[in-house]
Amino acid sequence: MHEVDKDSFQSEVLESGEFVVVDFFGDGCVPCQALLPDFEALAEKYQGKASFVKLNTSKARRLSISQKVLGLPTVVIYKGGEKLEEVTKEGATKENIEAMILRHISA
Repeated sequence: MHEVDKDSFQSEVLESGEFVVVDFFGDGCVPCQALLPDFEALAEKYQGKASFVKLNTSKARRLSISQKVLGLPTVVIYKGGEKLEEVTKEGATKENIEAMILRHISA
């Protein structure tokens, strides 16, 4: 798992033909920091079935707004440039994120 930015988001997420799970986080977002170990564990568990990246919204505000990410933390699954589903704020738990992944990717 690695971090994408406003310059690499298009090519690594929107132009990818694979499933891409994006963790939108922000500087100073305590719930985002708490979610990171769970997101990393899911990235390891589903390695090879989807790409996992994170995007710092503090450094890419316009991009975040264009993706309709208005609250943090938000985790979105994309395929072929299309946003398939997202979990956000209080719903962004490991269980909910994994359930979202499983609805789109066969484990």
